Amino acid sequence: MNYSQNDLQTLARTVYGEARGELSKFGLVSLIAVANVVMNRKKKSFANSIADVCTAPYQFSCWNRSDPNYRRIMHISQEDAHIFGKCLETAENVLCERWPDLTDGCDHYHERSIKPYWAVYLIPRRIFGSHYFYVLKN
Repeated sequence: MNYSQNDLQTLARTVYGEARGELSKFGLVSLIAVANVVMNRKKKSFANSIADVCTAPYQFSCWNRSDPNYRRIMHISQEDAHIFGKCLETAENVLCERWPDLTDGCDHYHERSIKPYWAVYLIPRRIFGSHYFYVLKN
C-alpha cells in the first residue's frame, strides 16, 4: 500500500496515544489492533488518507486538543522513545500489510472502563487488552 510519511507518523502517534500503556501488559497485539481499526476506517472510506482518519474530529481521543494525550503525541518524551519506536514499527507493518487484521474488520473500539453511546447495544467482535472492538460500518 502506498502511504506518505505523514500517514506513517500520524498512525504511529495515534497508536502511541491510544494504546501505549497496553504494550507492557498485553504486547504488540493491542497496538496492532488500534492500527487495524484505522486501516479499516480508511478502507471503508471514513476519510481520504490515513492521517485524515486519525485526526478527524472526536474520533481518536488522543487528537482532541483538550485530551491529556494530545501533548504527549505531539512531543514524544525521551523516556517514551522506545515505546514510540514500537508504535512506529507497528504502524509501518500494518500500513504495508505485512501484519494481518487481528480485528476482523472492526472500525471502532473503546476502553473497557467506558461505554460510549454508540456501543450501548452492541456486542464486541474482538477484545484485545483493555479495549473492546466493534464493526459499525460494513
